[in-house]
Amino acid sequence: MTDFFTMKPGESAPPVPAGPILCTGSAGMRRIHRFFLWAYGEAPGLVRSVEPGDTARALYVREVLGNFDNVLHVHHEGEDLLMYPRLAERAPVCALHVEQMLEQHRQVTLRLDSIEPVRLHWMETADAATGKDLADRYEDLSTVLQVHLRREVTEVMPVVDRALTEKEIDEVAQHGIDTFDKKFLVGYLGMVLATNPPGDREELFKEIPLPVRLVYRLIGRRLYRKQYATLFPGRVIPDTL
Repeated sequence: MTDFFTMKPGESAPPVPAGPILCTGSAGMRRIHRFFLWAYGEAPGLVRSVEPGDTARALYVREVLGNFDNVLHVHHEGEDLLMYPRLAERAPVCALHVEQMLEQHRQVTLRLDSIEPVRLHWMETADAATGKDLADRYEDLSTVLQVHLRREVTEVMPVVDRALTEKEIDEVAQHGIDTFDKKFLVGYLGMVLATNPPGDREELFKEIPLPVRLVYRLIGRRLYRKQYATLFPGRVIPDTL
């Protein structure tokens, strides 16, 4: 089976600088991108799973989708602040690709901003027309992300691996960890782990701060299973750690 993170015909990557690999940014980016691909692939169907007038389920789905949106926004924010300025400075040959990625971030932000008021209104009414509008907006966002999340990994991250240090790429990830409280993190860590293959799942877990790992072991797995079962009643709950 073809890996999702494969360049398409007509796409091109900047030259990779000579020298050693300084960080494992590509591997980490694949892991979090798999979660976003899954989350936004499911988002339209989650909206459509709410029967008109069922405001209780609309409220629950709205909360989960809002959390997905917040995580995506903070992920891009960390890259904009801590990854792309360093990359532009140290790898000028990558300038065009940096600008393309930042523009794709802007396009994602525009869509997130347009989704939020629709999502909040739908939470209160669960009416069919608003639900269709919201599902369509998530479909559009998912389409944009399928391009951006793939191209960022295939075109930009090989350069990042040679331009940023491990400490610097860790700062990008830490930006997200510092933004959310630990209860929130452990509630969603199970989903992130479950959307990765076993080997990547284990490596990702090693990178999580020890306090978060401990809380996940105590309550996070249970929260994950409960949330998944509520979102997707009748589905087999995917494995996690």
